[in-house]
Amino acid sequence: MQLEQLLTSQVQRIVKSLYGIDADERMIQLQKTRPEFEGDITLVVFPYVKAARKAPAQVADEIGQHLVAESGVIERYNAVQGFLNLSVSSRFWIDQLSAIAGDEAYGQLPQRNQLMMVEYSSPNTNKPLHLGHVRNNLLGSSIARIQEANGWQVVKTNIVNDRGIHICKSMLAWLKYGNGETPESSGKKGDHLIGDYYVRFDKEYRREVAELVANGMEEETAKREAPLMKEAQAMLLKWEQGDEEVRKLWAMMNSWVYAGFDETYKMMGVSFDKIYYESNTYLEGKAEVEKGLQAGKFYRREDGSVWADLTADGLDEKLLLRSDGTSVYMTQDIGTAKLRYQDYPIDKMVYVVGNEQEYHFKVLSILLDRLGFPFGKELVHFSYGMVELPNGKMKSREGTVVDADDLMAQMIADAADISKDKVNTLPDITDEEKKNIARIVGLGALKYFILKVDPRKNMLFNPEESIDFNGNTGPFIQYTYARIRSVLRKASDVGDISALDALAINDKERALIRRLVEFPAVIKQAGDDFSPAVIANYAYQLACDFNSFYHDYSILNEVDDEKRRFRLILSASVAKVIARAMYLLGIEVPERM
Repeated sequence: MQLEQLLTSQVQRIVKSLYGIDADERMIQLQKTRPEFEGDITLVVFPYVKAARKAPAQVADEIGQHLVAESGVIERYNAVQGFLNLSVSSRFWIDQLSAIAGDEAYGQLPQRNQLMMVEYSSPNTNKPLHLGHVRNNLLGSSIARIQEANGWQVVKTNIVNDRGIHICKSMLAWLKYGNGETPESSGKKGDHLIGDYYVRFDKEYRREVAELVANGMEEETAKREAPLMKEAQAMLLKWEQGDEEVRKLWAMMNSWVYAGFDETYKMMGVSFDKIYYESNTYLEGKAEVEKGLQAGKFYRREDGSVWADLTADGLDEKLLLRSDGTSVYMTQDIGTAKLRYQDYPIDKMVYVVGNEQEYHFKVLSILLDRLGFPFGKELVHFSYGMVELPNGKMKSREGTVVDADDLMAQMIADAADISKDKVNTLPDITDEEKKNIARIVGLGALKYFILKVDPRKNMLFNPEESIDFNGNTGPFIQYTYARIRSVLRKASDVGDISALDALAINDKERALIRRLVEFPAVIKQAGDDFSPAVIANYAYQLACDFNSFYHDYSILNEVDDEKRRFRLILSASVAKVIARAMYLLGIEVPERM
């Protein structure tokens, strides 16, 4: 039983016996003892003073006496006004550590036999993944791991935006300017190659618009009438009509992109159980919209376009099918949702999508409900903030994005450079291990820096700050883990904690065990809040607590055998929980650094 639960039940019994108070859990106020006072946990006694008809300090003293005599957990106390500071016995903390040390799955919460689907990534096949995708993928992958730790069965899905005008722009540019270039002939990853042609389309399109404007055309008209844009729109219509040549080109170029995406996902350490493609789901969506139109749930305008009137829901009108019959993102999402619920018995559907799409998911929820799908009202939009850079926002069409592959490669190179002096001192270090350490540390720095921030906030990514070995960073936590593993390797035998009976433990050892005890509650909070930041900041606090203890107390050179054994077991448990917390963030920890 957790300390707070144990004390709550005991205090309820004591105040009933002493003062006749039937105290519910809200009346039992327990908090961490302030650092200037002795104790581990503090009971606020003011709620009982009126019924007791005694001074606060006297009430605290009476409750403290009973807890010491009867609890088997509290060994001493001190009363400061209406605050009862309680010191927990060493035996209790040792028992807690024993349970943690013996539980290989420590932190895993009970299975709940419910299925959660988490959608993340959602790339377009006209460009490589960039820094914004990195945050999306890291959040989605971590949320999936955290929810598994909370007992959910989790299915990780990706919806690939593999059709639409943006895809046709890259296809058209390749036809016009590519001269048959392929990933093999260029030596480029397929997603990078296609991204170059997306940028090329925009460059040529801007030139055409500028020429039309120079010849006297209004800018908005020029954007519509530019020959390249008209060709791209004609290509999209051909694609939807199943034109053989357009479909063949589309399949070839998408295959290049998928091969590139697979490399990026592998390096990033994310994966999916099921991938959906909009080219398959949009027809399902169109069919559902047509059904809704026939049932009077939507309406058709004079130009042939189909709309949903959402004004009764406090929103506006939403386009579902264009006048030429082509679908929009909303139509595709309706079809994707339908297919997913056919494929899986989903209890909760979570979309990991940036906060600029909040309106989109409000509309999607209403439309799914209007179409009669029972899951419409239950979908969760995990809305996260954008990643910003010191030099401004990213623009894909202008080629100013921070490419995910380049970013990860640079982080690994920086990690190798920063850590080379430390790594080179490791005995029997091979070049292969050096490279692996650099990979683990570089990617760990990137992932931790992004995940430690409240996901709902916009963030500024600073690569230099992220890879610092001091402060609230991934490398600091990884180095703490490697330090513990080094200590454990030097110890001939960690030993068994169960034989430690009357061992006295100091304040920093108590603080470490108490932090370890919090881990399951931290996992639950992270799951409830959908926040990897809760795990990240817990891991940092645990690493700080250990380093403070390590600085002040010897482990391997402790002359008392029982104390040495206790500290080794404590250190091993800290390492286990750090590794588990970092796993939930998708971060590896090196055995040595």
